[in-house]
This record gives sequence, structure tokens and C-alpha cells, in this order.
Amino acid sequence: MPSIDQIARQYRSLCLTAIAEHLPTLLSQAETHESSYLQFAESLVEHEQRQRNTKRIEQNRKRAGFPLLKSLEEFNYRFQTTIRKREVNSLLDFGFIDNRDNVVFIGPPGVGKTHLAIGIGLKAIDAGYKVSFNTALGLMETLELAELKGELKKKINQLLKFDVLIIDELGYLPMNKQGIHNLFQLINALYEYRSVILTTNKEFTNWGEFFIDDNVAVPIVDRIIHHSHIFMLGGESYRLKSKLNQAS
Repeated sequence: MPSIDQIARQYRSLCLTAIAEHLPTLLSQAETHESSYLQFAESLVEHEQRQRNTKRIEQNRKRAGFPLLKSLEEFNYRFQTTIRKREVNSLLDFGFIDNRDNVVFIGPPGVGKTHLAIGIGLKAIDAGYKVSFNTALGLMETLELAELKGELKKKINQLLKFDVLIIDELGYLPMNKQGIHNLFQLINALYEYRSVILTTNKEFTNWGEFFIDDNVAVPIVDRIIHHSHIFMLGGESYRLKSKLNQAS
């Protein structure tokens, strides 16, 4: 009669590692509940699927590159009165991803734009989508390095493997001519193919300030806003208010 260890090794050889690791517990549960053969077979499959899904979500969270984890549940809508919880929650059916739409958060520093972008990104990963988080500066540096190596197209194709690309803090620093060209190549490749979640401190009419050339700013803006959900955030800075409260 085969032992549990022998059966576990056979499951492991078939890459059913979750079943192999928890086989004694699964057998014990089946005996306790007097499960039928069919019910037990189903419980094995469900256990493997749950564990694989959990592992996939954990891996995708790591690959996303979030600087910190900020959930939507933590967002203070009472402080940020220019945006409603219902408006943000309407995005969580992820139709905007399936339709290749973009989401844009516009507002001054410290009002929660990055928090919302990360929160939506985390929810998207939990729903099975792949997300990549990038600051605008970090993204520009990555694209510039790829361009210097003659691998810009390769890098853009790598970014296109994600369902959602988060670009945070666009507009805080001016961009050089090559950086603008590289960004346009990326936005053009993403257009109607992948979704972008963008945070910026500048309204679209002022994008010429950091793009230097309106002739480049206009086509980039055009591609971003063509299919987009735009949210204007106002109010005081969360971070500044927190510092003032600590000082008082």
C-alpha cells in the first residue's frame, strides 16, 4: 500500500505542489466530513487553484514595483472632497482595462493621487491583471538607458506585457528632447492597446511647460485623453496637514 509521502511525490512530479504539500490535511478533512470520492477530487482541484491564484497575486504584486502598499480602504474621502468614493469604485469592475481606457488623476502634490493609483493597481492585480508602477522620472531614465543601448523597442515591448502601466508624478520635472521622444514612443505603443493610470500636478493645457514643445505635448495628451476617466483633485496636502498636526 502506497504511503502519503509516495503519493505526495507523484503529485509533485505533476507540478501539483499545493496538493502535495497539504495532502495529509486534505485527507484528514475528507475523512472528517465523510466526503464522497467526487467531493474529495473536487476539493483537491479547488485547493490547488486557490494556492496558485494566491501565489500568482503575490508574484504580480512584487513585479508591479509599488514603492509602498496603499489600499483604497485607507483613502480618506472626507478629507478629499473633490472626488467621491462611488466614482473611484465605479472603476473596480475594470471595464476601463478591458476597454483599454486610461485613468488620470490631476491635482497639487500631497492630495492622494498616488494613493488612489496604487490602490486601484492593487485591486487590479487581485482581479487577475498585471500592473507596473513607475514614477515618471524613473520611467524616463529606464527608456533613456534602453535607447542608449539600442533597445528602446525591446523595453517598450516588455512594458506592453502589463495590462496597466501606472505613471506617477508626470510634470514635476521638465523633460529633455530625447526623453519626450521616448515617452511619445511608449504612449503611442500603449494607445488603444493597454491602459495607463497617470498622476500629474499639471492640467493638460499646461503640459507644454514640461514637454517644452507643444507640438509634442498635443499628440501625447490627445492619445491619453481620447479614452480616459479624468479626476480633478483639490484641497490641502495630506502630508503637509499631517506635519502641521504633529508640530502643533
